[in-house]
Amino acid sequence: MKRKEFIRNAAVLAASGVFYKASALTNAKGPLRVGLIGVNGMGWADLKAILKVPNVECIALCDVDENVLDKRITELKEKNIKVTRYIDYKELLANKRIDAVIIGTPDHWHCLQMIDAVKAGKHVYVEKPIGNSIHECEAMVAAATKYNRIVQVGQWQRSQQHFKDAVDFVHSGKLGKVRLVKAWAYQGWMKSIPVKPDTAVPAGVHYDKWLGPAQKRPFNPNRFHFEFRWFWDYAGGLMTDWGVHMLDYALLGMKVSDPKSVMAAGGKFAYPNDAAETPDTLTTVFEFDDFNIQWEHANGIDLGPYNRNHGVSFIGNNGTLVLDRNGWEVIPEGDRMEAVPLQPSKDNGLELHMQNFVTAIQKNDSSLLHAPVQAGAHIAIFSQMGNIAYKTGKKLYWDQQKRNFTDTEANTYLRAKYNNGYEIPLV
Repeated sequence: MKRKEFIRNAAVLAASGVFYKASALTNAKGPLRVGLIGVNGMGWADLKAILKVPNVECIALCDVDENVLDKRITELKEKNIKVTRYIDYKELLANKRIDAVIIGTPDHWHCLQMIDAVKAGKHVYVEKPIGNSIHECEAMVAAATKYNRIVQVGQWQRSQQHFKDAVDFVHSGKLGKVRLVKAWAYQGWMKSIPVKPDTAVPAGVHYDKWLGPAQKRPFNPNRFHFEFRWFWDYAGGLMTDWGVHMLDYALLGMKVSDPKSVMAAGGKFAYPNDAAETPDTLTTVFEFDDFNIQWEHANGIDLGPYNRNHGVSFIGNNGTLVLDRNGWEVIPEGDRMEAVPLQPSKDNGLELHMQNFVTAIQKNDSSLLHAPVQAGAHIAIFSQMGNIAYKTGKKLYWDQQKRNFTDTEANTYLRAKYNNGYEIPLV
């Protein structure tokens, strides 16, 4: 896929603000047969959601931790669902009965598994952030396009009606000139990670398969399962974990794509001596022509802006719209506009997102997707820019046409470092 084509598609999908209501399945010729790769956290939540969609069945589970894998197989068996058990995801992809796969593995595996899946002819639901580097995201878009597969990214808020309504209000112009957009994640339940010694690999864990392209290290429980997101080998901390959700709506609300520049400052301010590598406190500023988007995150505390632990706010001359997963409201600037009381969420975003994915597959129409691969890649790249600015400690300028920074050091972070004989496939 040509770079200029990638730029155009990603920008249009990310900034268009186009939403579609999920619709019922039509023209289904038989059940959609699904396999799940990565069964512990969001992967399991995703599977439960898609099984609520009519005419869908799960026929395979795959995980490199046999302890979790067998637990999930037992849970499905109790619901009279029998699945084939896999440890190697490539063996699952070779199963020709599987129509679509859900990828719920750690971030550093998303690119390889998604590309292998579309090559194998499968449609894909891949968890966010779609890729763990800018180059990975671009490769994933190219693969989905080349192999003509339907790929939905797990940014399920794009399927929620109150998010659409909030963006529509921003687009109405009633807020007046919007000069600043804030997006944030203050996550009190994500506590400090105490230092733990390396241990032997637990029985039933295929650790080499878990590491994959990541740097080979002794097994440490801090780096395994949920906590992987605080280590640079596998993920990007809250900047990419929650940034792809909240910043996505900042861009949709402002109808923009790439920033002119980005700068970031933060560090391990709250827990300087714990085991995590990614910053527990971070402020990032994305510069556009006549406004800024500001990202904030903090581990271990909940009192974020407007007393919300996550959200997006559009700060206009007439008032401020505040949006989160619970709903949206407008706070007027004096008497310049009427207040809008809280408009609460009334639906289940994840379930609607899965219904949307299945509908797009059954109708063979990727234009129906609420979070297509291009949009998921674009916002993951945007979030990666924040981490790169943090790592370099510089104000970085982005060249939209060349798809890189004007800074040589920053460009060394465009690609993830693959190890252990793994390489990003050529597309």
